[in-house]
Amino acid sequence: MDSTIKHIGVFTSGGDSPGMNSALYAIAKTAEATGIKVSGFRKGYEGLIDGDLVQLKSHELQKLTQKGGTILKTARSKRFLELEGRKKALQTLNVNKIDALIAIGGDGTFKGLLAFSEICDIPFIGIPGTIDNDISGTDYTLGFDSAVNTAIENIDKIRDTAESHNRVFIVEVMGRDSGYIGIHSGLMVGADAILIPESGTDFINLLGKVKNYDSEDAFLIVVSEGDEIGAELVSSKIKEVNPNVDLRITKLGHIQRGGNPSALDRMLGIRLGVEAVKSLLQSKKNVMIGILNNQLHLTPFNEVVKQHQVNKELHELLELFGT
Repeated sequence: MDSTIKHIGVFTSGGDSPGMNSALYAIAKTAEATGIKVSGFRKGYEGLIDGDLVQLKSHELQKLTQKGGTILKTARSKRFLELEGRKKALQTLNVNKIDALIAIGGDGTFKGLLAFSEICDIPFIGIPGTIDNDISGTDYTLGFDSAVNTAIENIDKIRDTAESHNRVFIVEVMGRDSGYIGIHSGLMVGADAILIPESGTDFINLLGKVKNYDSEDAFLIVVSEGDEIGAELVSSKIKEVNPNVDLRITKLGHIQRGGNPSALDRMLGIRLGVEAVKSLLQSKKNVMIGILNNQLHLTPFNEVVKQHQVNKELHELLELFGT
C-alpha cells in the first residue's frame, strides 16, 4: 500500500450526471477507512485554479447518494486549457498538500488531466461521469442509466398523447455525438424509428416507413441530438413525403441530466469510488476506472479519449426494431 498518500483531492467536471454524489460518498468512506483526508474542489478545474475546496466527510455525504447533480458543482474551464491556468492549479495542490487527485467527468476531463500530467507528477485517477456513454474503457458511464430511464419515462407519456391524436412525434434525446441514449431509449419504448449518429441508413428507412403512414396508431421517432439530420430537418422531410401527417417535435433536453440516480448508477458510483481510492493506494496513476463485463477495469487516459462506438449487437437490434 502506498503510504505516501495522506490527502486526496477530488472534483467533478464537465456535464453533471446522476450518481456523482454516490461516487463522492464512496471516495470519502474508503479514504477515511485508511486514515486519508479528502478535500473536494468546487466547480471542476475552476476550483483547482482558484483554490476553492471543502473537506468531504462520509457521514455528511451518506444522506446525499439519492440526490442528482453534484454537490461540488461543475464547470467547463477555459483557463485550464492554458498553461498558466494549469500552473495555478499545481500551486493550489502544493499549497494544500494534495498527494493524489480523483476526477469525475467525461473525455474532456481526462484530456485535461493528460495535459496536467505534463507539469504535475502526483497520481491522477479518473471516474467516467457523463450521461452520453461515449467513453472507451467502460461499458457504462456514471449517469447513463438514469438518463435513459428519464427519457423512457417521458417518451412513454408522449406516446399517450400521440395515440390520442394519431400524431407523428419526433422526440430528441441527448447524447452529444453518441447514439447510446437514443438507441437504448428508442428500443425500450417501442419507437417506430431511431436515428443515431453512428448509422448512415436510418433516415432513408424512416422516410420509406412514414411515406404511406395513415393510421390511428402513434408513430414515434427517437432522434439523438448528435445525428447529422436533426429533428427539424427530419420534420421538414417527413412533411415533404407525407404532407398529411399531424407532426410534433419534443426535445427532452437537460431533464435527462437531472433527477434521482437509478439503482444501477448509485451502485456504479460506489464501486468506482471505492476502486479509485484503492487504485491510488496500489500506486496506479493516470488511469480511468471503468466497468467491462461487470468487472472493474483500468484504462490509461490516452486510450480513454477515443470515441465509444455503438457495438455490432446494438446495430443489429437497430436494424431489426428501429428502422
